[in-house]
Amino acid sequence: MLDIAEELHRWAEEGRDFAVATVVAVGGSAPRQPGAALAVDADGTAVGSVSGGCVEGAVYDLCAQALRDGGTVVERFGYSDDDAFAVGLTCGGVVDVVVTPVRAADPARPVLASALAAAARGEAAALARIVTGPAELTGRALLVRPDGTYEGGFGAHPELDRTVVAQAGALLDAGRTGTVEIGEQGSRCGAPLTLLVESSVPAPRMIVFGAIDFASALVRVGKFLGHHVTVCDARPVFATHTRFPEADEIVVAWPHRYLERTSVDARTVLCVLTHDPKFDVPLLKLALRLPVAYVGAMGSRRTHLDREARLREVGVTDLELARLRSPIGLDLGARTPEETALSIAAEIVACRRGGSGVPLTGAHTPIHHDTVPGGTSGGIASVA
Repeated sequence: MLDIAEELHRWAEEGRDFAVATVVAVGGSAPRQPGAALAVDADGTAVGSVSGGCVEGAVYDLCAQALRDGGTVVERFGYSDDDAFAVGLTCGGVVDVVVTPVRAADPARPVLASALAAAARGEAAALARIVTGPAELTGRALLVRPDGTYEGGFGAHPELDRTVVAQAGALLDAGRTGTVEIGEQGSRCGAPLTLLVESSVPAPRMIVFGAIDFASALVRVGKFLGHHVTVCDARPVFATHTRFPEADEIVVAWPHRYLERTSVDARTVLCVLTHDPKFDVPLLKLALRLPVAYVGAMGSRRTHLDREARLREVGVTDLELARLRSPIGLDLGARTPEETALSIAAEIVACRRGGSGVPLTGAHTPIHHDTVPGGTSGGIASVA
């Protein structure tokens, strides 16, 4: 649901009734991940997607049915060898979808509206909903914020809400969406429940150091991939909004000093395009010791060897140097700034998703990777 929060928040503000289908779990080569959603309002308007087109028509019909009947539905779609015309995923994967009506009279609507508003504003929040369990609990929701406060609840047992808050908070900290299995009285007590926890987190940061032509292309690609992009350069004549109109932030400062004072996390990517030792060495010395997702530096192989020697001279260890992606990007034969930006973006995606970067043609590796065991590919985590 939070996958399309901006549009659904507008619908909620307008008082529309709607039903939303959310991917709960996937298997095999499914096109979308848990949290992907498609919603249909009472007028038949649809937004979002759960499969990239394979089963959208059938899911649309389920949403319309849920709006009429007022009940939550869980449906599985998979590939069918028996009937070539059956509704299923032609990619051979399996996707489980939960369809929930959101109507004006529903007790959970205020909680869902709060979650949609938070996600639309770019705030961190986690929304927990029961997928399978007693009928009296389905349709309810609980919203958890980063400080541990929450809104809503399931009303069945106080320990249940406390357990859900803890589990949803853990997934929120990790920026993950997935399913959690617990007992209806919390922990393992009572009949089993399966909950979908959707995490909405601010866009991951991309910080581009060096206001050069290649940076302009990388800013555009970074925005396309959903990053909050900052350009940093010590030279005010180059670091301007005129040169980088699509950047979220332009910072005029020495790169390492800016990196010292700005906030980064495990999803942040750092792209060093300055290829100037007076900027690169102090910047990379700091960057390689931060808990970020990616550190890449532009330059020729000769520049890389010189940079590596300089970094060792200032105390950077071999283990820290092993984190450095240099020369930056994958080998695509790139020449232009746009092609180079594509090669950098491809390497960032490969690092994030666990890809090899080799052509899929002739390879025997999975098309879709899950770098976190039990993560967003749909694994169910049991709670002790």
